[in-house]
Amino acid sequence: MKKQKRTAKEKSPSILLTELREDIATFRRLPGKGKLEFLWDYYRYKILAVVFSIFVLCLFAHMLWEGQKPCRLRACVVLNTEEDCSLWAKKFTETLTADGKPGAVDLNLDQPFDYDNVYYYVQEAEVMTTISSGRMDIAVCGPDMYRYLLALNACLPLDTGLSQELTQTLQEQNRLVYSTANLKEDEKGNVNQADGVEGYFAIDLTGTAFDTTYNQTADAEVQEPLYAVVIRNTEHLADCEAMILFLLDQDIEKRVQ
Repeated sequence: MKKQKRTAKEKSPSILLTELREDIATFRRLPGKGKLEFLWDYYRYKILAVVFSIFVLCLFAHMLWEGQKPCRLRACVVLNTEEDCSLWAKKFTETLTADGKPGAVDLNLDQPFDYDNVYYYVQEAEVMTTISSGRMDIAVCGPDMYRYLLALNACLPLDTGLSQELTQTLQEQNRLVYSTANLKEDEKGNVNQADGVEGYFAIDLTGTAFDTTYNQTADAEVQEPLYAVVIRNTEHLADCEAMILFLLDQDIEKRVQ
């Protein structure tokens, strides 16, 4: 008796299933090129959403997998120019690992971050995933990425986090940058200043040999600054300090020739 009392809604296929069958039938009738045009016209946003979701999931899984490998330092270098600093990275790696301590050095020189790029939200997702999975100890970056790291409150307060000796050196060279972190926009674009956390969160690399070699372009009217930022959750602070000192080395241009 219960089976005989099924409603018409239960007997008839859903609207979604009906539309899907109609689309499949239309797809089969179309010629080769027409099939592609049909998919792009009616399913492009769904396809793009699926592709983006798969990309994010694969990226996150890769970050977690890589995060399990022993590593003494993970750094991200995002220049404001198209210069290649791979020679500098190689020299730094050789210098850091000369002490014989175990663990690899992972230097990411290919991470883009530019708010003028239409896909900047993907770049934000990559950086956030890298930080949350513990795969970034220190970053060298321009104003765009630094602003994003501040919004995440991911920056280590340098005046209290670094060694006293290095902090004094940075203060004498006037390189500590005072900023406000943890400021995020709500859905209306408003920022609550009460949420801000003030402190010295970055090192200004302006005028260093690294900046002169890799961050200057002859045709630019205004040169964007370059910062060094230690990530708050780093477990390799001593090696982060070693990288900072290497960035401040004024003989770097000669050393990478």
